[in-house]
Amino acid sequence: MIKQAIIPLAGLGTRLLPLTSVFAKELLPINGKPGIEYILDECIEAGIKEIIFIISKKKEMIKRYFYNDQFYKKIIKKKKDPRLIKEYQKILRYKKMIKFVYQNSPKGTGDAVLKTKKKIKDNYFLMLLPDDLIVKKNCSKDMISIFNKKKCSVIASMKVNKKSVNRWGIFSKKKNINQRNFYIKDVIEKPNVKTAPSNDAVIGRYILPNKIFNKLKNQKKGKGNEIHITDAIRKLILNNENFIGHVFKGKYLDCGSMNGYIKSSLEISKL
Repeated sequence: MIKQAIIPLAGLGTRLLPLTSVFAKELLPINGKPGIEYILDECIEAGIKEIIFIISKKKEMIKRYFYNDQFYKKIIKKKKDPRLIKEYQKILRYKKMIKFVYQNSPKGTGDAVLKTKKKIKDNYFLMLLPDDLIVKKNCSKDMISIFNKKKCSVIASMKVNKKSVNRWGIFSKKKNINQRNFYIKDVIEKPNVKTAPSNDAVIGRYILPNKIFNKLKNQKKGKGNEIHITDAIRKLILNNENFIGHVFKGKYLDCGSMNGYIKSSLEISKL
C-alpha cells in the first residue's frame, strides 16, 4: 500500500510573476479554493495517510496557512460563522497529515525529493507536482490501484503536441500492457524536438521506489543546471527497474503559468 506522499513546493513560481513576488503560488485561489487543497483532497481520496511538503524559508506562508489556529479561534469566537468553522475544521484535518522539510536553494525536483529521504518509511511513495491539476478523475487513486496489482513504479502520462516535447520529460515505450498502461523503456528530460522518442509526456504524478534516493545522492545537475527526478528515474529503468506509464482518464490543467492559472479557474468553475 502507498501511504506517504511528497509535494515539492519550494519553487520560485516565476511563470506566475508578479503574483508570486509576494504570494505562494500554491495558495492562489482556483475557483475560490487554494490550489494546494485540490492536491491534498486528491491524496486523501487516494488513501494517503501522511503528506510531506518540501518548502523553502521564502515559502513559510504555506506553513502559516495550516498553523493559523489563533486567528481562527479568535474570529470564530467572535463571529460564530458556520462557513469559517467548516474551513477551520478542514484545515485541522489537513494539518494532522502534513510534515515539512526544507529546500532553501532551488536546485530542481530531484534535489527536492532527496530532502525527504529521512521521512520516507516505506518501499514506495507517491509524489505530486502541484502545478499539474488533474480533475474529473483521481489520477493518484488509479495509479495506486495499478501499483497494487503490478508492484512497481507508476508515472502519469499524456500525449502532448510534438512541437512542445522539449518542455517535458518524454517516454519511449517498451511494451503495452493495455490501452492505458505501458512498460517504460526510457525517459528523457526535455529532448530535442527532432530526436524525441515520442510525444508521450511525463505528468506530475509519480509512484517512486525508495531506492531512488541512492541515485539522487550522486545525481549531477542536468538541463537548466538543475537536478531532475527524470534523470534518476532513467538510471533505475536502465538498471532494469520496472516503471509503468499510465495514461490517466481525468482532465489535465496546468495552473503554473498565468494563462494556465486563469484557464484552470474557468474549467473548474464548470465542474
